[in-house]
Amino acid sequence: MMSRLGRYCRALGKASATAAETAKRHKKRLVFGALAAILLLAFAFSLPSPLFDVPYSPVLYDREGNLLGAQVASDGQWRFPGTEKINEKFALALIETEDRRFRKHPGVDPLAVARAAYQNIRGKKIISGGSTITMQTIRLARKARKRTFFEKFLEAFLAVRLETGRSKNKILALYAANAPFGANVVGLEAAAWRWFGRSSADLSWAEAAVLAVLPNSPSLIHPGRNREILKNKRDLLLNKLFKKGYFDDETLALSVAEPLPGEPLPLPRIAPHLLDRFVLSAAKTSSLKKSSAFVTTIDKNIQLRVTDILNRASDRFALNGIFNGACVIVNTQTGEIAAYVGNTDTPHAPDVDIVSSRRSSGSLLKPFLYAAMLDSGDILPSSLVSDIPTRIGSFSPENMSRNYLGVVPADEALARSLNVPAARSLRVFGVDRFARFLRSLGLTTLFRPGDEYGLPLVLGGAEVTLFEITKLYAALGKTAGSYPANASLISSGAAWLTLEALVNAARPGEEAIWREYAGARHIAWKTGTSYGFRDAWAIGVTPEWTVGVWIGNASGEGRPELRSAVTSAPVLFEIFSTLDSLGGNRRVWFNKPVVELREVETCAYSGFPASIHCAGIKFTDIPKNAPAAKPCRFCQTVILNDTLTHRIVLEPGVFTSAVERKWFVLPPAEEWYFRRWNLDYKPLPPYLNSKDLSNRGEGVLALFNPEPDSQVYVPRELDNSEGKIVFSAAHRNETEIIYWHLDDIFLGFTQTFHEMEARPQPGPRTLTLVDSSGNMIVRRFVVLDSK
Repeated sequence: MMSRLGRYCRALGKASATAAETAKRHKKRLVFGALAAILLLAFAFSLPSPLFDVPYSPVLYDREGNLLGAQVASDGQWRFPGTEKINEKFALALIETEDRRFRKHPGVDPLAVARAAYQNIRGKKIISGGSTITMQTIRLARKARKRTFFEKFLEAFLAVRLETGRSKNKILALYAANAPFGANVVGLEAAAWRWFGRSSADLSWAEAAVLAVLPNSPSLIHPGRNREILKNKRDLLLNKLFKKGYFDDETLALSVAEPLPGEPLPLPRIAPHLLDRFVLSAAKTSSLKKSSAFVTTIDKNIQLRVTDILNRASDRFALNGIFNGACVIVNTQTGEIAAYVGNTDTPHAPDVDIVSSRRSSGSLLKPFLYAAMLDSGDILPSSLVSDIPTRIGSFSPENMSRNYLGVVPADEALARSLNVPAARSLRVFGVDRFARFLRSLGLTTLFRPGDEYGLPLVLGGAEVTLFEITKLYAALGKTAGSYPANASLISSGAAWLTLEALVNAARPGEEAIWREYAGARHIAWKTGTSYGFRDAWAIGVTPEWTVGVWIGNASGEGRPELRSAVTSAPVLFEIFSTLDSLGGNRRVWFNKPVVELREVETCAYSGFPASIHCAGIKFTDIPKNAPAAKPCRFCQTVILNDTLTHRIVLEPGVFTSAVERKWFVLPPAEEWYFRRWNLDYKPLPPYLNSKDLSNRGEGVLALFNPEPDSQVYVPRELDNSEGKIVFSAAHRNETEIIYWHLDDIFLGFTQTFHEMEARPQPGPRTLTLVDSSGNMIVRRFVVLDSK
């Protein structure tokens, strides 16, 4: 019994000892596991992210990756953002001179370390570090700290870590992007441009060899110093590459004969204002340090050609004191920017980016008013609009020609860019409504309420930028072409009709007879000249391209010679000729959007929907969803005597030989001007008997100024003395005499040309006009105190 108990106790003791040992071993495993986890975590997170936290040079590329320009980084270095793909010649040369076993080791080369240790122990100092390219990459990232044994160990540790997370090619790219290449040049791409004036992708073997030996001896690049040492290093490396069979003996001979680079070369400045724009935008969003490589849709070839055209034009215009110019080219179908010339190469404010500057719009907004009124049904393409002297309050628009046509078809008024019809049309459409419409289209420069702009809004009273207005015209072209993803507020039908009208604008110089050439290019184009001759615009649209041109002075100084017809317009057509010479898929014109249009019967004379009184009918395309317009009001049916010389009034029960005719009749004011330009216009025959006169007042008399219930100022002369108001009127009968009365005071009479001067006192006034037949107009207005 006792022996059994002893055996049991001994077994129990052994079990307790075993459990204790097991717990101890388990504890050790936990400690070692924790240490391993800590070391693993330390290894995993030992590298900073990003590895290189440095500022980069803002760099601008075109659509094909061609360099357009660059700026120095914020730390004063030329340091381009790196890419994963580097020049193969440079990669081979770098590996040959720095780390021959780079492709085989895990970040640390044991053979190189052993060799370096032997040299360092023997020399009792650090002679050779045995650094691999990976270790050098780590040293560059750590800002090349003091070279100690601990630092070397840390570099080796981090190099192994880098190798576990990056491919060899990516490590090469990291090194190439951040290695020093002499002076203030960092990175392979910047070095290739600064020392050889080309992309790193285009380096020769000799150039690649020079750049491969520079990172460890960047001072060798200095012109005038160490030139022989640099050449020897380069040629030695070239011979090694030749012996390994990378190129033939002829290439070797040519390579060693290549001269070394001299002074740093300037970088391209092909689109400097666009680069400035990107940099400014990135700086506002604090994204410049994260990404400074700006890849654009610019076409380098187009950019260079357009820049040359503008610079040559600027040289010509400078003789008249016009120094600046700008251009934007937009792909009509995609909306992408193909060229951005912010200013010409001139000593006069060359750094001002005209493309993004706000300038007076001139007449550039007229097509958008025309398109909007087509969609609203306020006008039809050929419906007549008045072109007569007009005064609305203190605003009195005038055509550039200083002439009035009486009436003109709406599409012709647009093509000829007539100011009076545009102002009168805007009055019908509504200023505030038009301003809201323009903002909806994407015009961001209209910052005031529409009523503050008034009717001058459509004549240059608003500011636009060349960038935005060209994009708006491109959108009009895209809408007209019914391209996919079209979400314009303008219908495709209205856009197409608008561009059709603009094609008929008279072209400058040799372009004036463009229709006589087979295969002539259709271009819808519009000019604009701002008040005071400060801005000359020209914008053209084709199915492929939309080109916007501005000519003027960045200072805002006006010049009498600064007119679109002789400055921006010729430049516009030269640019289109250049675009044609570049080839591509050229379409003759936009396809007619048949499904977005409908035909209506219109009067052959007035262009409005035909009424029963219209003598001639034609068919006109209008936007499919446009509301029905009012019928023609210009035609009427008249009763004439059998000789067709007089109108008569038929009396009940009295037989009279009579003929019924449909007659196109303009109001007196419009008729007075229209007849001077249209000799075939036939006014209404007079009544046979004076007792038959049935149309009085507005039927034969018209008063241009003042308008009903208007408020006017008496103008002042240059010497500040009080001037006079000029009242103007028209009569259907040119030989008729008009008698003028102001507040029952007789002012005088006029014949043929009906203008009368007066100096009314402030307050409510009444102007009365009477002709010899008793026809009368009474107009009330208010004279404001101008003191």
